[in-house]
Amino acid sequence: MKKSNTSKFRNFLGIVVFCMTSSGLFAQANFAGTWAFNESKSDFGGSQFRMAATSLVVAQEPNLLTVESTMPGRDGGEMKTTAKYTLDGKVSENPMFNSTRKSTATWSADKSTLTIASTMTFDMGGETREMKSTETWKLAEGGKVLLLESVRPGREGEEMKTTAAYDKK
Repeated sequence: MKKSNTSKFRNFLGIVVFCMTSSGLFAQANFAGTWAFNESKSDFGGSQFRMAATSLVVAQEPNLLTVESTMPGRDGGEMKTTAKYTLDGKVSENPMFNSTRKSTATWSADKSTLTIASTMTFDMGGETREMKSTETWKLAEGGKVLLLESVRPGREGEEMKTTAAYDKK
């Protein structure tokens, strides 16, 4: 039995609609943009040690996230740093203070969040120490707010959880 042209068109249209909607379901979050720190939306867990950039400029390519952070400098000026993270699961190395921060970025299953697991090795008092941290990136408020949720060891070895919020400019 031969299918009618109308039936063929409906099948074709159904395939096109399916492809368009399913491609949107698996699109990864896009963190690109210029972001300004929002203290009122941030949560530092009562800690007085608040280490958050005042602004971020993020460029995102399919396999690379580049982050330029601006922080207050000790002399009252600004200090800028740039970090690059591969988005293919490979280790990225970025200089930090007098050390190198090794990080691996992984997407959540639905590609809505990106988790960056980092390790930094440094010498302190003649001993080599290692500090591990994770930072989870996610968008909120329809992509207008970037949340960076960090987990790292505190001074006494306890786990510190903080969230720095940034508004898109």
